Amino acid sequence: MPTADELYDQAVDLRDKGDKPGAAAKLEEAVALDPNFAIGHGMLAKLYADLAEADKAIKHALKVAEIEPDDAFSYTALSVIYQRCGKIPEAEDAKAKAWQKQMGVE
Repeated sequence: MPTADELYDQAVDLRDKGDKPGAAAKLEEAVALDPNFAIGHGMLAKLYADLAEADKAIKHALKVAEIEPDDAFSYTALSVIYQRCGKIPEAEDAKAKAWQKQMGVE
């Protein structure tokens, strides 16, 4: 059975060949194996945003922020996903959270 990292690599290959649904399926396998596989959730968020599956994109972007709550980039990425999904107030909140994390203020 492949590891989460191996499934991620397979997903990258599929994405690079233009098969975003196939890449998402591989990444779903990866995060099922390792629910805290942040990079897998991050790529899923981007892929699902590209595939116009907003609820799934947001779910995975939120999971990255949950896994890496002290990482400002997690909230920056969440903000971008919210924005791409048309949720501007939520995007602004996530952007503010990213700024707070970056500046070390809460």
